[in-house]
Amino acid sequence: MSDGSAPAPWDGLLSDEERAIFEAAGWGRPAGFGQRPAVLVIDMNYNFCGDRPEPILKSIQRWRYSCGEVAWTEGIPAIKSVLQLARAKRLPVIYTTSPRRDDGFDLGVWKDKSYRSDDPVDVAGHRGNDIVDEIRPLPGDLFIEKRKPSAFFGTPLVSHLTHLRADSLIIMGTTTSGCVRASAVDAISYDFRVVIPQEAVFDRSTLSHKVSLMDIHMKYADVTTTASVLSYLEGLETGLFDAVFPPYAAAAGVRHS
Repeated sequence: MSDGSAPAPWDGLLSDEERAIFEAAGWGRPAGFGQRPAVLVIDMNYNFCGDRPEPILKSIQRWRYSCGEVAWTEGIPAIKSVLQLARAKRLPVIYTTSPRRDDGFDLGVWKDKSYRSDDPVDVAGHRGNDIVDEIRPLPGDLFIEKRKPSAFFGTPLVSHLTHLRADSLIIMGTTTSGCVRASAVDAISYDFRVVIPQEAVFDRSTLSHKVSLMDIHMKYADVTTTASVLSYLEGLETGLFDAVFPPYAAAAGVRHS
């Protein structure tokens, strides 16, 4: 179970022996939510989502990194619901995307893993790097451009979180097995608690998605339901970050001396 009340995405993948191994070793204990969460939205751009709900192989013809219709039928609605409440609570929202040079040099050896690395669909300035309009950043949101899987690697993310005095992250986006997982592992390595709403992350491979969520939940962070995250957000005090994150406070007409 991912939150004690709903089936976990990886149910059915583990043998009885493997389940007994995790239980005997004590893995999978809930770490719990933090007290000052920021929201991190990973790579929800057209490159990874496509521009409409359609079968993944069709979408990949135009958007080679696309995860297909799962982005639109599951991921985007779940992310949108969390963002709406998080913004109502005036929590910091941080987006990432992954533009790069036309020649791909700034990708380094990562580009060697795709036969289509020379495809111009994801070069700087292309629409593919834009966050999908349905959950686009709003004025005051933080925006990070990254060149590697983790949102932390070579970016100012830790500096932002330290300045905000955040103690935790709600991570959403794609892909579960790639940039979401890398970012979650780096987050706990910096001692930020991490919670991932399982409906708000997705992958181009169902197996990769399920196994990655299992590994994340067993060893690094809490994988739970979107409903559980929304319930947690409902209970938070509004304006926790007003003193250190003025954009939202100003928009709400809140003043601090």
